[in-house]
Amino acid sequence: MKTNSLAAWIVAVRPYSLGNAVILILVGSALAWTDGSFHWLPALLCLVFALLMQCTANLVNDLWDFLKGADQPDRLGPDRAFAKGYITPRAMKTGIVLFTLAACATGLGILAWALRHDMLAWGGWELVAAGAACVIFAYFYTAGPWPLAYHGLGDVAVILFFGLIPVGFTYYVLTGTWNWETIVTASACGLVIDTMLMVNNFRDREEDARCGKRTVVVFLGARFGSWSYFGLGTAAVALCLTLLAGGRTWAALLPLIYLAGHTATWRKMVRIDHGDALNVCLGETARNIMLFGALLTIGILLG
Repeated sequence: MKTNSLAAWIVAVRPYSLGNAVILILVGSALAWTDGSFHWLPALLCLVFALLMQCTANLVNDLWDFLKGADQPDRLGPDRAFAKGYITPRAMKTGIVLFTLAACATGLGILAWALRHDMLAWGGWELVAAGAACVIFAYFYTAGPWPLAYHGLGDVAVILFFGLIPVGFTYYVLTGTWNWETIVTASACGLVIDTMLMVNNFRDREEDARCGKRTVVVFLGARFGSWSYFGLGTAAVALCLTLLAGGRTWAALLPLIYLAGHTATWRKMVRIDHGDALNVCLGETARNIMLFGALLTIGILLG
């Protein structure tokens, strides 16, 4: 592959992971739609911001996991552009800065729209804080003197920044308010998306232990990791069932379909146990996450 080519950058941003950002904004927007307060422009800006921040986090992760020794050219997972030498150090650092600036510019657009339409309860500072937290998370997930992913906090960070914040703040920007249903659906999305991190950490547990990356799977063992994978998806579906209390029958029941695929992938993950053969479980997990997001979105829209 040609160094610093478009193809190299496509590998670097990990397009297979970008669907996560899409479903988060779809769920928040669907909730706003059913509550009679959907606006296409801020919803689109929220989607662009989420995608740009996902790309930023992926690039930072690509660079710093290699620098810390977690990613080597012979890693078990999908190719990482920097580890493979597809992107030079200077180009990678420049790309990280440009994606970050583009995300910040998009965030300012969201803030401007929300202020103009008087949608914010605290004068916009809450959006500034949330945006700043997203940028900080993108960097300090794997970079800095105390990276979250290297100290067993990766899963907490994923549930927060791939669940509560994107879904919750999308709904907040569109409606100017929060409610318990937003918290439930946002938490469910965060739990489901964390299954992707869990299968990654399960596959990489031996490499992570060697380089000092102390994920929860390294801390507590492979058996804990496999059961946590199953538990995360199951807990997400259980959370959705609480939506029955708010009269959202379809949103509560449709995600049950996800459990069939999730359970099948978990059983395959346990059977394979280790090695690059687990990459098939990573692909299936990405598919299952998209299915969950689609089912929940459709269920919300159906009522």
